Amino acid sequence: MKMHLRNLQIISPAFGSLKNIPKHFTTSGDNISPPLNWINAPENTKEFALICYDPDASVTYGFTHWVVYGIPPEINGIKEGEGKTFIDGVNSSGVTGYSGPSPPKGHGPHHYYFWLFALDQVLNLDPGLIREELLDAIDGHIIVQARYVGIYEN
Repeated sequence: MKMHLRNLQIISPAFGSLKNIPKHFTTSGDNISPPLNWINAPENTKEFALICYDPDASVTYGFTHWVVYGIPPEINGIKEGEGKTFIDGVNSSGVTGYSGPSPPKGHGPHHYYFWLFALDQVLNLDPGLIREELLDAIDGHIIVQARYVGIYEN
């Protein structure tokens, strides 16, 4: 598979790379998904998938905060609170949709990875996949991926 020469990039206008995620987007705030934008998607992208994951959580495989997929290729971002426009997966809380940062008090800063995947075909996946199921389904279809990391501490 030919790799795309331009670099897919994802950002949030709500917080900088490796900067603090505003409380508004956490479970201590309004628990609403942050706005995200991306550029330089490969021309042959057929859909996008997105995962928000905290590897610093005190559980074996980290904590998945958001799984969303079936994002059409002409979309170049998700507005604040707009993830439900697409197909929701199940987060580590066992519910669909976004669950904001909520690290234990005194646990130190946690890193929240927003992973965006550009896929080479429309996969028509069922709603309700967990992170591992989505990763298994998109394996072999990822043209390129980009990550954006925010930080939050209670």
